[in-house]
Amino acid sequence: MKTPLSLRHRCSWARLALLAAFVLLPFAGPSLAQLPVIRFVRDPEPAPEFKLKDFSGKELNLEASRGKVILLNFWATWCGPCRAEIPELIALQSRYKDRLQIIGLVVDDDDEKGIRSVIDSEGINYPVAMADPDTRFAYGGIAALPTVFVINSEGRVVQKHIGLFDPALYETEVRALLGLPVAVKVETFEDEGDVFLKHADRAKALPGVDMTRLSPEQRDAALHKFNAESCTCGCKFTLAQCRIYDPGCQTSQKRTAQIVKELAKPETKQPSKETDTAPALPPAATELPRP
Repeated sequence: MKTPLSLRHRCSWARLALLAAFVLLPFAGPSLAQLPVIRFVRDPEPAPEFKLKDFSGKELNLEASRGKVILLNFWATWCGPCRAEIPELIALQSRYKDRLQIIGLVVDDDDEKGIRSVIDSEGINYPVAMADPDTRFAYGGIAALPTVFVINSEGRVVQKHIGLFDPALYETEVRALLGLPVAVKVETFEDEGDVFLKHADRAKALPGVDMTRLSPEQRDAALHKFNAESCTCGCKFTLAQCRIYDPGCQTSQKRTAQIVKELAKPETKQPSKETDTAPALPPAATELPRP
């Protein structure tokens, strides 16, 4: 009986197959609509600098890697998905060692002995350091692990990934940023708080906030209040930022629902199709229960 392929081997074969498709697609002459799509932030912001010491005792900062693509990986030793992607990150660092720098920042774990053990046992070939509170806050608080910020060679954050991602996506993004051949369609998008919370004021919809009862004018007023008022849950963010950072926060959910209720017109008044009906949120949006 044949032995099943390990998860690592299956991922490796899947990555090779996907990358081979990216290389061969140009010769097959696909239409632009058929190409895989990757997305980068339009007019990206500079990545917040930090000054830390890695576990080898060396100074660690972003400036030293300027000119390279950087994958800034926030992780923890107790995080299963974080551990699962380490072998692929090691392989990626080896393949593009001259033009790519992966940096691991450990979050919520002060067991230095345990972290060193993981670094040694996994054979991690990129610098790893403890993420101090200032660095974590500068990058939005890091609500989930793993979180990877993709930084271009100019030191600007062009994408953020939360959770365990297909390593082929990381490699494709790295190759695209390095100007290497990949058959993908590159699209840009405006950051509405998805990458940096300070841009939450650009968002037109927020997780768990139902504004379908509001007119366009009321919707603008609600968004203004969400960005002007701080959440009282202790997160130090605005209501809008808290909804993006922590959709499960009951404090910001209740307060935003209250603001929507206060701004909504009385139900007895029929809204005009042209002026009083706001576009519905996407199907993935969660409708809040009436308070």
